[in-house]
This record gives sequence, C-alpha cells and structure tokens, in this order.
Amino acid sequence: MRRGRLRPRLLDLFSCAGGAAVGYARAGFVVDGVDIADRPNYPFPYHRGDALERLAALVLSGDIERYAFVHASPPCQHGCALTVGTNASQGWGGTHEDLVTPTRDLLDKTGLPYVIEQPNGRAEIRKDLTLCGEMFGLGVIRHRNFEVGGWTIERPAHVPHRGRVRGYRHGRFYDGPYVAAYGNGGGKPSVPELQVAMGITWTNVREELTEAIPPAYTEWIGRGFLTANALGVAA
Repeated sequence: MRRGRLRPRLLDLFSCAGGAAVGYARAGFVVDGVDIADRPNYPFPYHRGDALERLAALVLSGDIERYAFVHASPPCQHGCALTVGTNASQGWGGTHEDLVTPTRDLLDKTGLPYVIEQPNGRAEIRKDLTLCGEMFGLGVIRHRNFEVGGWTIERPAHVPHRGRVRGYRHGRFYDGPYVAAYGNGGGKPSVPELQVAMGITWTNVREELTEAIPPAYTEWIGRGFLTANALGVAA
C-alpha cells in the first residue's frame, strides 16, 4: 500500500471460506465477508446472515459508503453446468433459486463498482472476464466468469491448457497436470493436493476447497481495479 493512504474496504458477499477474500487482501483491500453459513475458517471479519439482506441493510443505512468495492459470488446451482447438464438430463436434484438477478439489482443500487462471479453454465451474467488456473500457473483449470459493474478492466487472453484434468472419465483413467476441484471419488485429489493446486492453505475442509475461487484470480482483479482507480496497491 502507498504510505499514508488507508487501505480501501471491500465487501465480500456469499463469502464461503474466503478464496476470493484472500486474493483481494493480497491486492491491498481490507475485507469484510458475509455468508449465511458458519464459516470459522474465514480469515477476516464476517457477518453471518443472508447476503442480500445484509447488502440491503447497508444501502438503507448508508453504511455501504464505507466500502470502495463489492465482490459477489451468489450460489450457482441454478445455472451451473452440472445442474443444467447431467443433473437435468438424469432427473437429479431439485429446483434452485436464481440469485444472480436480485444480487445485481442491489449492487446497482449501491453505486459502487463490483464484480459478480459465476462458473461456466447458463447463469445470466455478462462474461466480461473469464479466468483460468493456467493463467496463474495453478494445478486446476477452474474457469470462472466475472461480470464487471461500474468500472472496466482489460480482458486477458485465454492461455492454452497443458493437458487433461486427472481422473476417471467413463471408466477410463486419464493423467494430467490438473486436479479436479469438485466432488469425491473417480481419481479426485486429496485435500492436501487441492490446497496446493488452488493456492489455499487456511482451510482443510473439502467442501470449502471445492467451492472456492483461487485467490490468484481476485488478486489479479483487485490489483487491476486499484491501479486503474489510483486507490493504492499492496505493499
């Protein structure tokens, strides 16, 4: 951070265990999280409760003005590739509420710059950015799309993958330089392998690791925002 300049504050909605949060902190933000679940491994202060209710309350009270930026990762089951693909074709799972639209509506009311993150699938967001683990030398592919609101950032070129994701496909095992950061069985990685591949050390809960964004993604986004807006950079 530049000397004499306060670190800007970021609101991390649907924060889970803090994959996104750690990246933003490395970029130079002070981070506050919000998640409806108990997240004892979240490494920063957080409010336990409904993320949209919390955001609405911050807007109504004016306390949203404490923040310079908002990150939102609403649950993706409504539009993720697994729900709209395999699960739907097999009649598995139930219906899921679309939280992207109400999240965007509230974010627009804040007047703050923001990003909304979603995995590949049919979630109704603009794919202003698509980031991949190979762009950052990680051991996962883990494509994630980001809708950018109230600011702009250059879209990076996608980097070709070096091979396959390790694991079984239709009864055949394939080796490769990446591990599958989802599910169990089928040649899925151990928890320590996931931690290394994702660049996450502060949680050893498989569910939290498989739901997380690699911190490298949001560190890149955060640094881009801070540099473009001259709010300061990490020390």
